[in-house]
Amino acid sequence: MSKRGQGVVDLSADKAAALKLQNVSRETLQRLEQFVDLLLLWQQKTNLIAPSTIPFIWTRHVADSLQLLDHAPAAKIWLDFGSGGGFPAIPIACALAERPGTMVHLVESNGKKAAFLREAVRVTGVRAQVHLERAEKFRLGPVESVDVVTARALSPLKLLCDQAFPWIEKGAVALFPKGQDIDAELTEATKYWTIEAEVVPSKTSATGCIVIVRHLHPVG
Repeated sequence: MSKRGQGVVDLSADKAAALKLQNVSRETLQRLEQFVDLLLLWQQKTNLIAPSTIPFIWTRHVADSLQLLDHAPAAKIWLDFGSGGGFPAIPIACALAERPGTMVHLVESNGKKAAFLREAVRVTGVRAQVHLERAEKFRLGPVESVDVVTARALSPLKLLCDQAFPWIEKGAVALFPKGQDIDAELTEATKYWTIEAEVVPSKTSATGCIVIVRHLHPVG
């Protein structure tokens, strides 16, 4: 159950549906529950997710995030731009917490949201680091490797390519959840980038997809 306004929202059915979509260990589930509880608490004062999606937080946000793991099962170092309310980065970190050598970097420019993300990392005990920085200005150290770059509901594909290029150039794969406007976004992005990409259907949205970018080169 969760409080929403003066009423109570029963999340049990949505949670069960999410776990059918994406199976997780008991330990991962416990961390995810801690994260969702914390998010709902902070949501009362800070707008972390759209209020209309609260009844579907497990399918719309948690399972939607976890499905990215299927496309990079061996990846250890993840970099997430515009982490906001913690999706997809915190669920991914929850799932990777028991795997040695993993780290999830969360880049968020909003101070209140960054504070929430740091508290989420503390409460769940995941291996993650929060960076209070704008995505277009963020750079890790020159020796830091990244396996996967993610961004969810942040920017059009062209801008995501701009931001992710330094890591894709070094061998990272980019996983960008997108909606029904992906064809238009791809058309615009290819004016500036030669993109080797695959578009796969989302497990959690009939109109959603995941854009998998493996190679990226500037046009011209």
